[in-house]
Amino acid sequence: MVKYTIGVDYGTQSGRAVLVEVGTGKEVATAVKEYTHGVMDEFLPDGKTKLGIDWALQHPADYLEVLQCTIPEVLKKANVSPNHVIGLGIDFTACTVLPIDCNGTPLCMTAEFSSNPHSYVKLWKHHAAQEEANRLNEIAEKRGEIFLQRYGGKISSEWMFPKLWQILNEAPEIYQAADQMVEAADWVIYQLTGELKRNSCTAGYKAIWHKQDGYPSREFFKALDPRLENVVEEKLSSTIVPIGSKAGEITEKAAKLTGLCPGTAVAVANVDAHVSLPAVGITEPGKLLMIMGTSTCHILLGDEEKVVPGMCGVVEDGVIPGFMGYEAGQSCVGDHFEWFTENCVPSSYYEEANQLGISIHQLLTDKASTLQVGESGLLALDWWNGNRSTLVDADLTGVLLGATLLTKPEEIYRALIEATAFGTKMIVETFRKYGVPINEVYACGGIAEKNAFMMQIYSDVLNMDVKISASSQTPALGSAMFGAVAAGIERGGYESISAAAKDMGGVKEAIYQPIKENVEVYDQLYKEYARLYDYFGRGENNVMKVLKQIKSRSSQSNKGETVC
Repeated sequence: MVKYTIGVDYGTQSGRAVLVEVGTGKEVATAVKEYTHGVMDEFLPDGKTKLGIDWALQHPADYLEVLQCTIPEVLKKANVSPNHVIGLGIDFTACTVLPIDCNGTPLCMTAEFSSNPHSYVKLWKHHAAQEEANRLNEIAEKRGEIFLQRYGGKISSEWMFPKLWQILNEAPEIYQAADQMVEAADWVIYQLTGELKRNSCTAGYKAIWHKQDGYPSREFFKALDPRLENVVEEKLSSTIVPIGSKAGEITEKAAKLTGLCPGTAVAVANVDAHVSLPAVGITEPGKLLMIMGTSTCHILLGDEEKVVPGMCGVVEDGVIPGFMGYEAGQSCVGDHFEWFTENCVPSSYYEEANQLGISIHQLLTDKASTLQVGESGLLALDWWNGNRSTLVDADLTGVLLGATLLTKPEEIYRALIEATAFGTKMIVETFRKYGVPINEVYACGGIAEKNAFMMQIYSDVLNMDVKISASSQTPALGSAMFGAVAAGIERGGYESISAAAKDMGGVKEAIYQPIKENVEVYDQLYKEYARLYDYFGRGENNVMKVLKQIKSRSSQSNKGETVC
């Protein structure tokens, strides 16, 4: 009898479930649920409480709706009985955190705190804790904290402790009321199993936890702020559960929500990027995977722990047991192109796209593909949402250089694509420079799946072959595989994620290969990109930060507004 497993992938704008056949990795059915509240970056759901600059919140009720809508839908589409589903796994954006009370209820879902922005989920791209991140890095460096080296020399404002510290600074009442601060991924597993278990992936990459050393010392947290001295004991937990473990089983309550059978195995939560590696069949060092969507995350296995400036982290067993898992990333990729089409493209282009029956992105892609490399005379920096790697600075902003009165939208669109490819090349070269080999490149996600033009540019810029995931739902497939591991051999699953990857992971036959003449021109453009990268990113010209400071002061001076 065929057995199935389900993976649920929580993205930035929506969540999706995929029903997968155990043993083959065949994706039988998929369902998507857009978040009802979306990303809140201007106002709370009340429509009155205005958010400050660089805020990005979500509503946890949306996460439960994903389970309630998508899991029954995939079972119905495939005409599969829940009795044949042996496991469930989930993955999430990270660091995406929320404060909860002693019953596990998010504080934003209580009447007392529903109008307080700090009671909501702080999404991964919430960058309003940059001041806290800067201060944390300054103190850690001054104290010679060893953990800083494992994260490329800087802790990002996207991570747990800057966000938690921001809550303490700006809304101490929320901090006091919170029984715990948790990753959204762990909270969802809590709702499914009735047990709160913190996963080693987010703890290691986003909360400065180390397998041997644990969290930073009380003395360090006290140096940050005396109120944080016992933050681990008071708001977190020293008990971390390794990925690949079983978190528990579907409860009666969760069974009513999802339509699954009580007792169905549930895997420990994971991060969307990290869970994708086994889904493309990667279980060994030297192979870089780009998970491309709203942002891009770069994941790589290594045999030993190396210090790589500007990386997001290196965590033992963080991706595949037995290996060091390296992470880097770019904060703005899909967001980059969405911003451009929404704000910078004339109506005539939309009319043309409608007449042709294609999307505006496809029209711009088609037009951009007719240009030769370098023909636009443009060069861009991909920092519209800050720089995650290798500068780890959310206060950096975008640059477009070379525009004239003759510059066309498709030329800018192509320059933005090229900028993201150059950003990836900077990451690849940095890893190599510091002793972490990258011999092969893989890609997954919506962009990798749908945009052949962009993937060819990446191949040309990197001067490497690029292999594409066989799955159009790679993170969800990876989560489903971990669900099969949680079920175990006795229920028809697997004993390890490496074993599951051999059967269920893979890539497409077609491979993008570099075009020699394009490589030569891109090498020239990349040299100029690297010069701009250093000039604006390493302190020689801080105009971007000055502009943001002026913007912040102007925003807060508006009368009659509550800016949080």
